[in-house]
Amino acid sequence: MITISQIKHFIKRFWPRPVVVAPRQIILSSLGAFTGLLFASLFSHWTLGEVNVWFIAPMGASAVLLFAASNSPLALPWSVIGGNFVSALTGLTVAHYIEQPVIGAALAAGLSVVLMFKLRCLHPPGGAIALTAVMGSHAAGMSGYHFAFVPVLLNSVSLTFVAILFNNLIGRRYPHTLSAAETLPKPVQMDVAISRQDLHEALMKGEFLDIDEEDLQQVLQQAENIALARQAGKMVIHQAASERKS
Repeated sequence: MITISQIKHFIKRFWPRPVVVAPRQIILSSLGAFTGLLFASLFSHWTLGEVNVWFIAPMGASAVLLFAASNSPLALPWSVIGGNFVSALTGLTVAHYIEQPVIGAALAAGLSVVLMFKLRCLHPPGGAIALTAVMGSHAAGMSGYHFAFVPVLLNSVSLTFVAILFNNLIGRRYPHTLSAAETLPKPVQMDVAISRQDLHEALMKGEFLDIDEEDLQQVLQQAENIALARQAGKMVIHQAASERKS
């Protein structure tokens, strides 16, 4: 039976904890989003010369990922460019064959998620672009795939170009992932348990990570348990080999 206490705890989950990020990173993220969107919009306007098609709203969501959560796999250059472009193509294709915009919009968003997963370019704003392509096609009578290239691809490339320059100029590694040829960090041997306060202070010293402190602590604890089990297994194998030799 559900108790009053359980209901209260459930309701409190809807109020999020403060985002663990240094004030400097907040200012830089805001400045980056402003710079990126300004450049992308002006460049698109200069290229196209049409006020009504040179910028689309989902780029605002892409800017949040590129400049506020640039270390996320969802913010990689291929994720932004590929995810937005593939979603636009998906939306336009669905709109061509599905006359009902409501059904078409839902189908386009669902298919774009599958394609983004398969193509390793998952990017949440892509779902919005798929909806925009479907609804815009029915409302404006668009035909062909011009929308996928202009403004979607043009906006995505422009915004990503600024993100690469800006993030690296302020000391962020972007793209965040390391190539196969680069040296990966070596495992750290620790004899002391890491507390949540330790994690809080560490997160405050770096750029924003899209993970809750509790989730991060659980991952560390699980990794520690796996490491201990691996070490115990090696000890058992070593002991069995010693016994066979003796």
